Amino acid sequence: MAGTTEPLLLTPTKQRHRRSGYFAWGWKLAAAAVLVMLLLLAVASPLHHHSLPETVELTLLTGAVEKGAVCLDGTAPGYQLQRGSGSGSKSWLVHLEGGGWCSTLEECFNRGMSPLGSSNSVEPIQFTDAGILDSDPELNPDFYNWNKVYVRYCDGASFSGDTEARAQDGSTVYFRGLRIYEAVIDELMEKGLANATQALLTGCSAGGLATILHCDDFSAKFPRDVSVKCLADAGFFIDVKDISGQRSFWSQYDRLVRLQNVSEVLPKECLTSKNPTECLFPAEIIKSIRTPMFILNSGYDSKQIRLNLAPNTSGPDNAWLSCRDNIRNCNSTQIEFLDEFRNTTVNELKVVYDKKGWGMFIDSCFTHCQTIYGISWNSPVSPRLGNKTIADVVGNWHRGGGQGVKEIDCEYPCNPTCSSLLHT
Repeated sequence: MAGTTEPLLLTPTKQRHRRSGYFAWGWKLAAAAVLVMLLLLAVASPLHHHSLPETVELTLLTGAVEKGAVCLDGTAPGYQLQRGSGSGSKSWLVHLEGGGWCSTLEECFNRGMSPLGSSNSVEPIQFTDAGILDSDPELNPDFYNWNKVYVRYCDGASFSGDTEARAQDGSTVYFRGLRIYEAVIDELMEKGLANATQALLTGCSAGGLATILHCDDFSAKFPRDVSVKCLADAGFFIDVKDISGQRSFWSQYDRLVRLQNVSEVLPKECLTSKNPTECLFPAEIIKSIRTPMFILNSGYDSKQIRLNLAPNTSGPDNAWLSCRDNIRNCNSTQIEFLDEFRNTTVNELKVVYDKKGWGMFIDSCFTHCQTIYGISWNSPVSPRLGNKTIADVVGNWHRGGGQGVKEIDCEYPCNPTCSSLLHT
């Protein structure tokens, strides 16, 4: 999100609940024997994963400097690749990491000293309890054994910029997100992506916007008989006035467009009649996308509310500070304001209804990014629409072509499955 440098973590925030049984005292020994047998069966079962989670090391992009495909600080970008197996050996899921943007030279210079602007301190990860990236077939039945790629985000402009600038200390700040995206995809094609029978491009937050921006380009890399789709999670940012009546988020986008030169990735149809900044908003971009896409978003996206509707720059009073921290603290007037935000989001998504093969899951939970956390993707406390989890709906969409898989929740607080345990 704008103004933040916090990466989206794959580490689970909550543990999954497990059932426990109760046995009478006289049956303790017999029960213990039964439990041992069940445990042995579970270990032997191919439907359960009890091995230690695999650590996935960072792979630096080959020849990054020569290609000009470098992070903000000039280091080589990278990705983490976990190979698929069995029926998923020729299926690929490419996930673009999120983590906000930088829209001034100073912001980007400072960001270059963090994992969101440099590969110097990027840690290995584990695709465990990580939602759509999880390798457990029970928790992630549609994608568990696919080749899964987590592309690290280090350019500050949703993998879209292509220029550079000189910082105050004389060092160069590189805005090369577009080159990073293209070079990483090209390298993955050489590593087997070119032979994929099905491919899914995903991303959340700033990575969700990147998914929307690059969806058609990604699809164009493959022959027509390959099933290629895209899933944008929490990337549907909208142009609305904040609580002070200012378009603070539009201003942030405008600075981003000018600083990082992102026009190259914007839809040409939009640029013929609109300002480039307007063309960076998903409501405009999706009008021209031809590849089947799934839009996953909260109508009450917690990050957009905190950073776009009630940002620090708008000088929110104490009541708004409490509200933006937890929607349960909002008063009736504030809820009306948030309802208007939600309704604008839903109205701008109406174009999706006419798009063949597209899908939607727009819940009313106060959360942000729901595909890469097991607790929101597929758990006992996951949000549900039509009694289906996000994993259920995305799986149905992906397998069935997206027809009829367009779910929109009612207004807050109507959905009892919006748990306070969700990542916010």
